[in-house]
Amino acid sequence: MLSKTYSKNQKTCKVTFSLPPEACQGVSTVHLVGDFNNWDHGAMALKRKSDGSFEGAVSLEAGREYLFRYLMDGERWENDWHADKYQPSPYGDSDNSVVIV
Repeated sequence: MLSKTYSKNQKTCKVTFSLPPEACQGVSTVHLVGDFNNWDHGAMALKRKSDGSFEGAVSLEAGREYLFRYLMDGERWENDWHADKYQPSPYGDSDNSVVIV
């Protein structure tokens, strides 16, 4: 799930990325990876919550679209079930999630 909170001047948006427990069964780590962090696999670890979900937030420049995916346990890529849209990835036959702010 994505939640968005815009700054008062509307120039930035804090986006909270959340994965529900059912999407994370048996998963130890989840990293948020996207063009906003140069697809760095270790740049942003999401925090595991007591219910088994994972969550993290990032401030993004408003008026843009950002591609992202979740990297689970350093080996499995997943999209966000609630992304604003999807875009084909240039690598392989998968799609990237897109958040629009």
